[in-house]
Amino acid sequence: MLAYQWGIFAIALGTFGIGTTEFMPMGLLPVIADGVNTSIPAAGLLISAYAVGVMIGAPLITLYLTRYSHKTSLIALMVVFVIGNVLSAISINYETFLVSRVITSLSHGAFFGIGAVVAMNLAPINKKGSAVASIFLGLTIANIVGVPITTWLGQTFDWRISFAVTAVLGIVAIVGITRSLPAMAKAVRPDVKNELKAIMQPAALRAFSTTVLCAGSMFTLYTYIAPIMQTLAQASDNAIATMLMLVGIGFTLGNYISGKVTDKSPDFALFTFLSLQILVLLMFRFTSTTVVGAGLTTLLWGVVIFGSGPPLQMQVMRIADKAPGLASSINIGAFNLGNALGAALGGLVISIGFSFDWVPSAAAVLSFLALIMVWLNRRIKATAPADLSHEKSA
Repeated sequence: MLAYQWGIFAIALGTFGIGTTEFMPMGLLPVIADGVNTSIPAAGLLISAYAVGVMIGAPLITLYLTRYSHKTSLIALMVVFVIGNVLSAISINYETFLVSRVITSLSHGAFFGIGAVVAMNLAPINKKGSAVASIFLGLTIANIVGVPITTWLGQTFDWRISFAVTAVLGIVAIVGITRSLPAMAKAVRPDVKNELKAIMQPAALRAFSTTVLCAGSMFTLYTYIAPIMQTLAQASDNAIATMLMLVGIGFTLGNYISGKVTDKSPDFALFTFLSLQILVLLMFRFTSTTVVGAGLTTLLWGVVIFGSGPPLQMQVMRIADKAPGLASSINIGAFNLGNALGAALGGLVISIGFSFDWVPSAAAVLSFLALIMVWLNRRIKATAPADLSHEKSA
């Protein structure tokens, strides 16, 4: 393995832990709801609270950490991650669990944002898209290994054990980053005014909006994947754990394919994967009426839904190239705003009387809006005046 790949692998260890703790509650939502004496829609709001914590914490913590080296920052963020998961494991009620999830969320956006910048800096010029995709690889592998195992532990024994195991994953990530990531100089303090100007330009705001919509589509379905599968396919707990593993495999395949396509054309990757998302989501309620059909559909959905991640991240980092770290972390925050939006939308669909099989159709609406936003971005860029060279070059 090349030297730069070891550094990227170390960061991916951290995203593996983050991915496990972020996605694990989806498969455990019914038992968590029972464990903290609340309804499934109310438990879904715990996922929204985590997402809001990421959204708010990402830019603030990223700006604060600019006084330290990237390596030191990544280690510190993993320490916060471990603390939050330990608190989740010992939570005794809904309120304490909510607080612990918010604490955990504070490490999420900044870790991905700083990690993406480090990966791009380590990688050769023609491998930067793949390098960013590699950071997300830890997230996808978490859905193949970490999420199914912790889901099984939570369903078989106690959901609190799952969070204790996730805390251990954070400790492993700290060791990996410490030993494998090369030493880095202390970061140069940025001009906050210029950084904010870079992320507030119209092209960047449109890109963030696309991320919100795409992530909203993902979490409208994923937040309620367990009760949806119980309703559509009468799936057992073991079958749901298997489907979550298939989703993770789909995430990994989509991430890998998208990384290669993004190296050539981020815009083409976005158009392709968003279009496929709409198709798969509209098919979902009709192809998931059996356990086998549900498994194949969730696998395909995992491929197309995660394929949009690398091009979305590359897009904002290129547009806001004067503040790549801040733009990257804000995009992760935007992703988690979409997480909150999706969890709330899915809960709304259920709460107003629609059955669980309508949730994928609601997700398709957000994917369609994201596709419209991508088309709008391209149209504005194509018709922009020649003197807006920065936005056009993005």
